[in-house]
Amino acid sequence: MTTSKYDLVVIGAGPGGYVAAIRASQLGLKVAIVERESVGGVCLNWGCIPTKALLRSAEVGHLLNNLEAYGFSADNISFDIKKIVERSRKVAKQLSSGVSHLLKKNKVAVIIGSASLKKKSGDEFNIEVFQEDEKYLNLKSQNVIMATGARAKSLPNIVPDGKDIWTYKEAMIPNTLPKSILVIGSGAIGIEFASFYNDLGVDITVVEVLDRILPAEDIDISNFALKSFVKQGIKIKTSSMVKSLKTSKGKISVQIETAAGSEEVSVEKVILAVGIIGNTEDLGLENTSAEVSNGQLVVDKWGATNEPGLYGIGDLVGAPWLAHKASHEGVICVERIAGVENVHPLDTSNIPGCTYSRPQVASVGLTQKLAEDAGYKVRIGHFPFIGNGKAIALGEMDGFVKTVFDSTTGELLGAHMIGAEVTEMIQGYTVARTLETTESELLNTVFPHPTLSEMMHESVLDAFDRAIHI
Repeated sequence: MTTSKYDLVVIGAGPGGYVAAIRASQLGLKVAIVERESVGGVCLNWGCIPTKALLRSAEVGHLLNNLEAYGFSADNISFDIKKIVERSRKVAKQLSSGVSHLLKKNKVAVIIGSASLKKKSGDEFNIEVFQEDEKYLNLKSQNVIMATGARAKSLPNIVPDGKDIWTYKEAMIPNTLPKSILVIGSGAIGIEFASFYNDLGVDITVVEVLDRILPAEDIDISNFALKSFVKQGIKIKTSSMVKSLKTSKGKISVQIETAAGSEEVSVEKVILAVGIIGNTEDLGLENTSAEVSNGQLVVDKWGATNEPGLYGIGDLVGAPWLAHKASHEGVICVERIAGVENVHPLDTSNIPGCTYSRPQVASVGLTQKLAEDAGYKVRIGHFPFIGNGKAIALGEMDGFVKTVFDSTTGELLGAHMIGAEVTEMIQGYTVARTLETTESELLNTVFPHPTLSEMMHESVLDAFDRAIHI
């Protein structure tokens, strides 16, 4: 068995791990990264990227079915679900190959296998790497970053089986298109799959235990999204809970407890989208002083655990469970290890969240309620898509932009959007919050015309009683 020594070993090659490894190499560290499955992690292979490819296909299908609104006509429009899935997998493979190239370019040693920490030798970690349950490599390093990500949660009475009850993974690669699906959970993952399958003509029911969908979003966004999805034909049951599932002859009988009482729904498939839990098992953490709590590795603002030299980043260490958050944590953690000056901890309040459904949802900062609960006296701005020339020209008139300001200081506390391409627009408000911009700078910023981004300006104007186009 070969033993190799490194300045840093990263365990997990997702968007947190591979970014950390590349940044560490840029800073002159000798780096190895260990990945048990595919370079790029869940995000590139089974999450962020391939789901967006699926949603793009569904968006194209929606446009094809509404060609007359744009002056076109076509007959016998059809699709092949296998080809849609095939395109999604090709996109994922292309991105994963690209990351492999970047790691090679930056001289990061890529090791495929499962890693486990053993007892330290002095201040060095001993990391054993296994392939097919056989130990084949030993690594030594004073620094280790855990970036092992997370997996889908199960419910006590509902366990995914890969056949009838799906997680996100099975939902991305159907061999045939089901006629009906019940989605349990209305966060970003659940809503994206509901939107995708609904646009392909599948009968969709969404069950949410809380009193509104997209519960992490501003309540105005949640309410608008509910109306939009219901208008599209999605059946949504809030304040509801799935009590039992029974499978018989290709059908799943679902017993749902709603606010109005018990009801039964029959579907072909169930997608479980009730959250994720960190991959903390079989890593040898018991051989360290690191603490695991509620399925998450406990770290400080720099990603450091209780064990000197051991760090954690990304989904493994908790919310928000977002790829871009993991990447930034990786950079901060590595720069701290390398002794880079003026490194700042990550401000999670400036991390934007996006849901790529139709309509899209994007937000950053505090909701109106959270701002008010925190004691702020707020000024609220709104601007609807129907008042924007570019939105009308695109035929995308459903949605709005909402901004939340501190009325005393003018600080932008939060921004919330729903509508076409808002996931591309939210970065403007994110930059504004990072720069600690007040309403004064935003009011005097010139936005290009005609663009959807003009709505961002109008919402700021509206918050200070200066809106022009409403």
